[in-house]
Amino acid sequence: MGRLRLATAWLGGCSGCHMSFLDMDEFLLDLADLADLVFSPPLVDTKVYPEGVDLVLVEGAVCNAEHLALIRTIRRRTRLVVALGDCAVTGNVSAIRNVLGGASAVLGRSYLENCDPPGPIPSDPDLVPTLLDRVVPVHAVVDVDLFLPGCPPSGPTIRAVLEKVIAGEPVDPGTLGLHFGGYGRRSLELDGGPTRPEWPSRDRPTRKGRDDGRANPDRPGDPDRGPRQDQHPPER
Repeated sequence: MGRLRLATAWLGGCSGCHMSFLDMDEFLLDLADLADLVFSPPLVDTKVYPEGVDLVLVEGAVCNAEHLALIRTIRRRTRLVVALGDCAVTGNVSAIRNVLGGASAVLGRSYLENCDPPGPIPSDPDLVPTLLDRVVPVHAVVDVDLFLPGCPPSGPTIRAVLEKVIAGEPVDPGTLGLHFGGYGRRSLELDGGPTRPEWPSRDRPTRKGRDDGRANPDRPGDPDRGPRQDQHPPER
């Protein structure tokens, strides 16, 4: 194939996945000869997501109205959408606020209960994007072509995927040693269409200081269960 039109997107995440992208080190020089980085908020000063993108790496969960609008635009304008990192795949840390309830409860806790002096709660969507009632992973809103879990996924893992796509070869995530947050192996498959993670068995070995491996029904987006069934996404 010709030069890859590559993009990255940053939703509700910490930028750690983008730091891993930069950790590809000298491969970034090779990538500059093979691809055009057409959109990447931390790296490229482009305000509007363009048409005709070949591949996008999406970091972070869908947390607010701005994220929701952007991910829908991304899906319409992109051939391959990759959920990059645990927040994009499961909600992960970004979804912790779901235990507090809806957006009103979260804002009340943040601006009234835990502030001295309290308030006011921001209400101008041009200044602070409107929160969704629940944080959801990317695939709860749009179809995802490939999941790259990890907190964050490593630079070599991202490089391996990009090399395959640039060469026009199929990506077999099962050969990449993917895992969530450095804890518990997961296997993924890509068979030409949108995929879902294959979650591990419950009898995996545990690590000192962690829980006993059982899913916690009170923890949103628990990686042992996949995205919770009550994490209803907005209408597509």
